[in-house]
Amino acid sequence: MTTDRPDFANPDSASLKSRLWGHLQAISRERDPYLASEGHFYVQQYIQAFLTQFGAVETQPFTIRGQTHHNLLLKLPGQQMARPPILIGAHYDAVPGSPGADDNASGVAVLLELGRSLSAQPARHPVWLIAFDLEEFGLLGSRHCAEQFHAQGQRLRLMLSLEMLGYCDPQPGSQRYPADFFYRLYPSQGNFLGLVGSPATLLDMQRLSRSLRQVGQVPAHWFPAPNRASALPDLRRSDHAPFWDLGYPAVMLTDTADQRNPHYHQASDRPETLDLDFLTGVCRGLVDGIQGL
Repeated sequence: MTTDRPDFANPDSASLKSRLWGHLQAISRERDPYLASEGHFYVQQYIQAFLTQFGAVETQPFTIRGQTHHNLLLKLPGQQMARPPILIGAHYDAVPGSPGADDNASGVAVLLELGRSLSAQPARHPVWLIAFDLEEFGLLGSRHCAEQFHAQGQRLRLMLSLEMLGYCDPQPGSQRYPADFFYRLYPSQGNFLGLVGSPATLLDMQRLSRSLRQVGQVPAHWFPAPNRASALPDLRRSDHAPFWDLGYPAVMLTDTADQRNPHYHQASDRPETLDLDFLTGVCRGLVDGIQGL
C-alpha cells in the first residue's frame, strides 16, 4: 500500500526510501531469540555492523533463562555535550513464526537511519541510539537498560520508543482504539503516527508532531497518558513503559500496532504490506524534530 506525496520525488527522500527498504529486507526474518536463534543473531550483527560506521557500539548484556542477551548502544555527540542525552530505542526481537516487518523491523530501520543523519548533523543534545532485545518477552531489554541508568544516576532529556512505524491505511474505519473516548478525539482513518507520552513530554510531543506533519508530510496525533497509563494497559506495551516507571520522560511513537495492522504478530507481517512513503516521512520528520529539541 502506498500513498502519493509529491515531496517524495525529492532525490534525498528517494534515497532514504531505498535505504529503509534495504533495512526492512535484511531485518524481516524470523528472529525469536530461542526458536529462531540464527535469524536473531543475524539481525543483531546487522544492527551492530551498521551502527559501528558512526561510532563505538556498546553492549548491555543481561541474562535471562541462563542465556546472555544484549542491547546495543551507540552514543552520538551533540552540539552541547554537557546536556543530558536523548535516548532513542527500538526492539529487534520478534514473536515466533513472524518475520516482524512492522513489528519491529520498521522501528529498527528508522533507528539505523537516524544514526546516519544525526551523526552527520548532530542535534543540540547528545543522542543515544539503542536496539533492545526481548521486548516480546515482557520488555526485558528496556527494563534492564532503564534500571541500569537509574542505578547509575544517568539523566535523560527524553526517551523515545520506536514501536511499529510503517503500516498505513487511509480507509475510513481502519483505525481502532483501546477505549471509547479515543473515537471522539482522533481520526477513523489509520493514516497517522501516534505519540503517547507522559504529561511532562507534552511540549516535546507537540514539537515532534509538527515536524512529522511539516517535514515528513505525515499526519501525527499525540496523547498525554496520565498516571503512566495505568488505566490503559495497551498504551504500556512497548519499551517506553520501564522508563515511565522509573520517572524518566518518555514517548512511544507508533502506527498503533494491532489497533490498525491486521498482520500484527502473524506470518503475513512482511515488508510488502508496509507503506514505504509513510515510513520515509516518519523518518524525515523525526530527524528534524529531534534536531530541534
